[in-house]
Amino acid sequence: MSPTNFPAGPEHGHVTFLGAGPGDPGLLTLRAVEALANADVLVAEHEVLDVVRVHARQGVAVLNTDPDTSSDPYLGTGAPQLTVVDSASTTVGDPASRDAANLVMEAARGGKRVVRAVSGDPGLDTYAAEEMLACAAAGVPFEVVPGIAAAVGVPAYAGVPLRDAHGADVRFVDARTASDRCWTEVGASDGTVVVSATLDSVAAAAGELVAAGRKPDTPMAVTIAGTTTRQRTWSATLGTIAQTLKQAKVLPSPDGGRPVIAVVGERSAAAQRDQLSWFESKPLFGWKVLVPRTKEQAVSLSDQLRSYGAVPHEVPTIAVEPPRTPQQMERAVKGLVTGRYEWIAFTSVNAVKAVREKFEEYGLDARAFAGIKVAAVGEQTAKALVAFGVKPDLVPSGEQSAAGLLEDWPPYDPVFDPIDRVFLPRADIATETLVAGLIELGWEVDDVTAYRTVRASPPPADTREAIKGGGFDAVLFTSSSTVRNLVGIAGKPHNVTVIACIGPATAKTAEEHGLRVDVMAPEPSVHKLAEALADFGLQRRAAAVEAGDPVTRPSERRPGSRRRRTT
Repeated sequence: MSPTNFPAGPEHGHVTFLGAGPGDPGLLTLRAVEALANADVLVAEHEVLDVVRVHARQGVAVLNTDPDTSSDPYLGTGAPQLTVVDSASTTVGDPASRDAANLVMEAARGGKRVVRAVSGDPGLDTYAAEEMLACAAAGVPFEVVPGIAAAVGVPAYAGVPLRDAHGADVRFVDARTASDRCWTEVGASDGTVVVSATLDSVAAAAGELVAAGRKPDTPMAVTIAGTTTRQRTWSATLGTIAQTLKQAKVLPSPDGGRPVIAVVGERSAAAQRDQLSWFESKPLFGWKVLVPRTKEQAVSLSDQLRSYGAVPHEVPTIAVEPPRTPQQMERAVKGLVTGRYEWIAFTSVNAVKAVREKFEEYGLDARAFAGIKVAAVGEQTAKALVAFGVKPDLVPSGEQSAAGLLEDWPPYDPVFDPIDRVFLPRADIATETLVAGLIELGWEVDDVTAYRTVRASPPPADTREAIKGGGFDAVLFTSSSTVRNLVGIAGKPHNVTVIACIGPATAKTAEEHGLRVDVMAPEPSVHKLAEALADFGLQRRAAAVEAGDPVTRPSERRPGSRRRRTT
């Protein structure tokens, strides 16, 4: 067996057994995030790897535990095996033939801080318990960071409280390992039963409970992919769950071995799930929304979409490059320092970035803005300035646009304004609205190209296919250029995709490209646009419920189906 060569470190390492929760990345604890940020080696189960690795520091060695493919992983007969996912700072020798406990301890003996992440809670994980015992026997120090167990977290996200005012007992059963005695005991109880099973074994578990004495009409809620935007819950009874899953066309299925959580009981509120289902009833639950912006630009917008239950997918349509001739920008920045300007106006985050980079090139910082009034076109641009150390003097009180900025901009007054010149660092394709308006107010304007915008490279082939094939439920267009560029680099969105535009000009461009506009923001703001899309989704859901139809996403509708225009 080849050795594992970790970089040299302190004599004594440490292992953190960490619960990654049932699937929602937001359910990680603060202590878990702290441990991940300090880890030298991350050993994670494959189903939680994406949840935890985002919090790991750069250069961490990442290993993925995959169940032994020679056995059924859901029956627990195969020990976890390891596959190197990322060995940025570590060389690992043939980990596929090693078990997790040996590699965890070997890394710790080499002085490494090891995080061993498992789904749910480590205290309910068989292999984690074995690995803890191995660490204890070998004298390797360790700690446990609890996580939210799937048997508790999933029912909460499914809208199925486990206890009510009557305080009924709650029993937890793993159907994959439960004995006849266990079924007999829970069957004799009238409390709530939380069953961990698989999709193809949950009906058999219901049969075991009926055979043990539970009534066939006892309410039962079955949830798959709990706490994620793929979550789906079926409400039935012990006697009807098999037929319910069959009618839903989820069984038989190649995915029948996927884990599920089932809640059984008269007092479990399973029968009231329609009123308590807060997660799956979010307005954009499960919607895959295309955001034609870079990840940096789309952070707050994507977070807002996630709050509505959507899955944002950022696709840059514009790339930012330096101006072809930098001399104009260099002269303007020098003029800023020497007192040439009364005002500097920023119309985008990219403009702030361009000036900041030029400042750093000259060894300047935010102190160079002393004595100069600073304007920002909107909240996001203002935040970028604050991050630079500059508090803007003027942000539009109304519409966040060039027109809105002009509404609040003071006219030039030779008595109160010693200098009549404004520095306006902008994109090469910027409109003339702001320049013309400032001149009309009596100001002289240095309209300087701070950066160029060019069409971005095409997204990956699978993204292009999803755009053209109806794989996205909605796309948010925040400008006419995003329409033109997205169509240019990826093709026209499918007709089942909901098209949402930030304003009339953008909507007109979309229609010129053969797109039917479904949603338009009430005012030109990306956050108002997201709100408008959420309202559209809520109305769509309400209409389906009122008609007695299943609630589906736009991408699940038949091609060619018509949609009403919403403005």
